[in-house]
Amino acid sequence: MEKLLIVPTYNERENVRLLLKTVFDLQQDFHILIIDDSSPDGTAEIVKTLFANYPGKLFLEERRGKLGLGTAYIHGFKWAMDRGYRFIFEMDCDFSHNPKDLDKLYRACKYEGADVAVGSRYVRGGKVENWPALRIGISKGASIYTRLITFMPIKDPTAGFVCYRNYVLEAINFDKISFVGYAFQIEMKFATWKLGFKIKEVPITFIDRQYGVSKMNKGIVKEGIFGVLKLKWMSMFKNYRRRVKNYDTLFKKEPQLTIVEENGTSG
Repeated sequence: MEKLLIVPTYNERENVRLLLKTVFDLQQDFHILIIDDSSPDGTAEIVKTLFANYPGKLFLEERRGKLGLGTAYIHGFKWAMDRGYRFIFEMDCDFSHNPKDLDKLYRACKYEGADVAVGSRYVRGGKVENWPALRIGISKGASIYTRLITFMPIKDPTAGFVCYRNYVLEAINFDKISFVGYAFQIEMKFATWKLGFKIKEVPITFIDRQYGVSKMNKGIVKEGIFGVLKLKWMSMFKNYRRRVKNYDTLFKKEPQLTIVEENGTSG
């Protein structure tokens, strides 16, 4: 099986039906796994009504309680690897990521040599729409802060629109990925970079959600600030590469320590 899109949900009844239709209407042979954390608004029930519309292509995993973004994605990654998917995507349910850009990420991994493709707001050609200036400033500041502390040469380290080749996920020891909020996105990129995989940032337009409520809160912001410092500490005083490497899995491809942007430059 080729492509799986993982979409975590919590109270996304306004978006989930349209998102599924939009992705499947692309006719790009995606399978979609919805991971719902007991949404009280009935998101999972809506997904169940759509199984007959997309037989063999739509799947649902329900979890008890609101367990966090990071654990949802790790659950999905393990689900995907157990079933042999080659390209595993992550995307928000709220249309802040344009489903049409999924093909950009896929092509970057399939044909352009990337092991991981990141939909980036902050490389040349990327942009943000419908966000207030303060929110953009906070987001860009977080990206700069992360790069300065970790030296990770990724311009949008908090991005949540990503495609992984399966051997990248197989190489990571998920038991050592410690963050559950948006800092999870930073740690996954950091782990991937430390393991030497080739990462390509692909420009996208990020659009603020029209329906539903943002999941951002003070706890998530705090985790991001102190999580970056923790990553730096671990990388300085422990062998982080050995810590996150999955020794139960042999590499299917020799990793390359390269970060490639859309314009072809490397760092």
